[in-house]
Amino acid sequence: MSTPTQRHTKSRKKIRRGAIKLNRVKLAVCPHCKKPLKPHTACSNCGRYKERIILKVRVPKKFRKKKSKEDKK
Repeated sequence: MSTPTQRHTKSRKKIRRGAIKLNRVKLAVCPHCKKPLKPHTACSNCGRYKERIILKVRVPKKFRKKKSKEDKK
């Protein structure tokens, strides 16, 4: 690999680097729970992808619904 024979000016360097930029992440909406998520990925909230359950989502204890005595019978 050879070294550059001429120096690039500051403006030429900035014009070249101006094209390299971050793009905004485009989000889709989960059809089941209506939460935003990346397209073509399973929902981290409900664990579904294309209306099928793909992931088992673990709910922390403080958010779990309490079972009543009638449900146990």
